[in-house]
Formats: sequence, C-alpha cells, structure tokens
Amino acid sequence: MPHGWLILDKPLGLGSTQAVAAVKRNLREAGHGRVKVGHGGTLDPLASGVLPIALGEATKLAGRMLDASKTYEFTIAFGSQTDTLDAEGRVIAESDLRPSRAEVEAVLPRFSGAIEQVPPVFSALKVDGERAYDRARAGEAVNLVARAVTIHALALQSGGEGEATLRADVSKGTYIRSLARDIALALGTVGHVSYLRRTRAGPFGIETAISLDKLNEIGKGAPLEQVLLPLEAGLDDIPALTLDPEQARAVRQGRVLTGLALDDGLHWGRAGTTPVALLQLSGGTATVVRGFNLPDVAE
Repeated sequence: MPHGWLILDKPLGLGSTQAVAAVKRNLREAGHGRVKVGHGGTLDPLASGVLPIALGEATKLAGRMLDASKTYEFTIAFGSQTDTLDAEGRVIAESDLRPSRAEVEAVLPRFSGAIEQVPPVFSALKVDGERAYDRARAGEAVNLVARAVTIHALALQSGGEGEATLRADVSKGTYIRSLARDIALALGTVGHVSYLRRTRAGPFGIETAISLDKLNEIGKGAPLEQVLLPLEAGLDDIPALTLDPEQARAVRQGRVLTGLALDDGLHWGRAGTTPVALLQLSGGTATVVRGFNLPDVAE
C-alpha cells in the first residue's frame, strides 16, 4: 500500500470529495487495490489550487493539515455583493463606488494580524445541528457569530477597473469570502470574490502540485512514485528526532522515552529515515501521540 501525499492542483468545478474519489479511482485502476485516502482541507468547487491528499498512513496527519496556515490569491470584484459572497450567488447589494489602488492599499493594515470575522452564511458551519448553507438555501435567516482568525500577511497584487487582486497568508478557520466582503465594506462599497486560488496549504506549495490530467496518467500506468511525496513531507514544520533501535522499538510499543535533552513540543521520531511516530516532548520525556505502521518498521 502506498503511504504519502499527492498534492493536487484542484481545478475549478471539482469538489474536494470528488477529488478524493478521483484519486481512489486512479489508484484502483493502477492496481493498488484498496488504499486509505483523505484530504487535508476542503477547497470549494469555485476555488482552484493546492489540495493535499493523504494516502495510507499519511491520513493520520490529515488533521494537522486542517489546522495549518494557508495562502490564497483572490480577486475582489467591487460594486456588487452576493448572498454567497462569490460569483455564483444572487446579487443582494450594489454600489457605484469603485476604490482606487491607493485606497485599497491604505485599508489593508486594518485586516492584518488578529481580527474577527463573521463567516459566510453559505458555509459548512453547523447551526443547531444543520449546515449553515442548507439553512440558507432553504431561505432561512442564518446568524453566525464572529470568530477570531489571524491574517499573517495581506498584500495587494494588482488593482484597477473595479477590482483588486490580493494575496493572503491566513490561519485556519479564515474565510476569504468574508475577508473580501469586509474589505469592500471598509472602503465604503460592496464586493464579492470573483477568483480564488490556494497556493499553499501547510508545507505544500503549488510548485509540488500535479494537475488532474497528471493524476489520471497514474490510472493508465504512470509510476505513482514519480508524484507521491513521502509521509514526512507533511512534517516539515516540526523537528525530527532520530531514534536508536531500542528507542524505536519502545516507541512502536507505545512506551515513554525519558532523559532526552530536547526542547519541549511536538517532534517526529524516525528510525533511519523512516517515520515511526509523532512524539510530544515535555521535560525530557517523550510520549507517543500517533504511531505510523509503515511496512519497513512494523515488527
């Protein structure tokens, strides 16, 4: 069974669940049988770009990917706001005001750092046990509370002719559609997202992503190893801890390691170059957070 990451440059119109199904189909056609597959962060059908897809033991890291910071490029079309806050929705407000490039640049510092934003009513958040978008589509009034998010960086890429294209590095839970709405309102006008592309998710950038055509070549016999990133590629943001054979055996058995002269925090233990487990260190003691049952390390 393959273990690792396929980074898909998801095209417009394809949902994240459909992307996972496409990966499963191609792996099956390539003769890999039943492979555990999961994605590391939903990307709307109207957005394109980086969608990390985990295979095998890498699916144990999919939750960490959901919590990772992400980078987006997006265009705000000024003059109309839609109920979905993107180009697919119904226009609910209009304005003749078109801000200049200088005006857009001047307002961006207000949306940098820790901010609060109200999520779109057309979102997957649950309200009284139901998805907000289901209630909104049924014509119900949906009231969502503001939530704290962090905008690590926000910069204007281009602007003019009633629109502005920006790049944003954001924390988990940030809605770009809400960010675009709020920027437009701060400029005294209204707007919606007309273009959205994710260029980074955690450690994975667009430069490592493959097209849907490239994915389909795997099902026709192209070598999977040419595009499959190793499991540890999803651990680039935490330090590695090299284990000796006795330590590796203990970790595989779920036992605690003591006497380690390392900083507190999350590490990943490896036997040689093979990931063994995620480890939480505190006061020189390491406990197993998640073990990896890779074929060449299993006893």
